[in-house]
Amino acid sequence: MKALKISRPEAPEDRTELARTVGALLEDVKTRKDQALFEASRRFDGSTRTALRVSPEELAQGLRETEPELREALEEAAANLRRFARRQREALKDLKEEENAPGVFLGHRVLPVDSCGCYVPGGGYPLISTALMLAIPALAAGVPRVCACTPVMKGTDRVHPAVLAALSLAGVTEVYALGGAQAVGALAYGTESVPPVDLVVGPGNRYVTEAKRQCVGRVGIDFVAGPSEVLVLADAGADPSVVAADLLAQAEHDPDARSALVSLDEDLAVRVEEEVRRQLETLPTAPVARASWEAGGEIWLADSPEEAQEFANLRAPEHLELNVRDPEAWIPALRNYGSLFVGEGAAEVFGDYVSGTNHTLPTMGAARYTGGLWVGTFLKVCTFQRLTPSGAAALSPLAARIARAEGLFAHAAAAEARAR
Repeated sequence: MKALKISRPEAPEDRTELARTVGALLEDVKTRKDQALFEASRRFDGSTRTALRVSPEELAQGLRETEPELREALEEAAANLRRFARRQREALKDLKEEENAPGVFLGHRVLPVDSCGCYVPGGGYPLISTALMLAIPALAAGVPRVCACTPVMKGTDRVHPAVLAALSLAGVTEVYALGGAQAVGALAYGTESVPPVDLVVGPGNRYVTEAKRQCVGRVGIDFVAGPSEVLVLADAGADPSVVAADLLAQAEHDPDARSALVSLDEDLAVRVEEEVRRQLETLPTAPVARASWEAGGEIWLADSPEEAQEFANLRAPEHLELNVRDPEAWIPALRNYGSLFVGEGAAEVFGDYVSGTNHTLPTMGAARYTGGLWVGTFLKVCTFQRLTPSGAAALSPLAARIARAEGLFAHAAAAEARAR
C-alpha cells in the first residue's frame, strides 16, 4: 500500500481533566437535580427557560415554523426510516419453547426496554436528522416511553423549530430543552422534571460522550463515538468529482473528522486530490472542511482489490463506500464497517438523511465488534426455561456435581432439592 497523502498523527488525549469536570457535573445533577440543570443550561447554553420540558404548544409551533419544503423532506425521510425499522423488527422473533433435552424446555422472548432517552445535539448546528434516526427505531422496537433532550438555541429559551418538527414527525411528545453532559445526567439519574430512563442513545461532543461513558451501568448506552469517518474504495472507473464531494461531505462535520480514499488507480488518486482543492474554493463550509482534510485526509494507492479490502477491514470505518466497477464482487470480503454504501449512486449523505438506514454508527474502529444503532439497540433477548419433574431430576446430579467442584454448596443443595 502506497501513501499519497497521510493524516497527521493524533496527539494522545488526556481525559483526566475532562473526566473530572464531567464527573463533578454529574454529581451535581444527582444531588441538586433540577436546580443543577437550570444553572448548567444558563452557564453553557445561555438558556433563559423557566421550564425544562417542552410544551405541546412549543412542539406544534416548531411544526408550523418549519418551512414546507423541509417538512416534506423530513416526512419522506421519516417514512423511509420507519419502513426499514419495521422490517428489522419483524426479523427479530421470539424463539418458541422447545424441548432441548428430555423434560427441559427452552426459549426466548424479544422485549423492548421500558424507556429510552434520545440525545439530539444542537449547540453548533441543529442535527435535525438525528431526531429521526434515534426516535423512529426506538418506537418501532415498541419502547413504551421515548423521550428526547436537545439544547436551546444559544442565548434563548427556544429549541430549534426544525428539531422540534422532526421529533414530532418521529412521534416523540416528551421533549426536554436540555443539552450537554447535564442532559445525560438527568436521563441517567432523574430529577424532579426528568424521570430517569433505562437507555441513553445519540451522539454529542466530548462532554456528552464522557458523560455517557461515566453513566454506563446506571443506564445502557448505544456506544461511545468519536469523530465521523468515511473510507472510499475506488478504481479507475470512479468519477473524481463524486469521490471528492463525498470526502468533503465528511470533512465538513468538524476539524477532527476523517476522510480517506483507497484507490486502485494512481491517476484517479491524483485527480481526486486536485478536485478536493478545487471544490474547497467554493464550499461555504471550507474553513472546517479544509482544516479536516489537511489534518485528517488520506489518499492511499492499493495494488489489488484484496489489498484495499484488507485495509478497509483493519480500519473498520464508520462509513465505507464502494465506488468500483463491480461492487457486488467486493462485498463478501468486507467484514468491518458501520454502514456499507454499494456503488457510485449510494452516497453516504443519503444514509445520513433519507434512504432509511441509520446514521448513528460506530467510529474509531469500533465496527470491528459492533454495528450501528438500529431497532435491536432497544430490544433485549431474554431466555426462559421450564422443566418437568423428570427433566429436573435428570439435571440435578449433574448441576450438583459442578456446583460442589466450584465450592458452591447451596447451589448443589438447590439442585438436589429437585431430585426428590
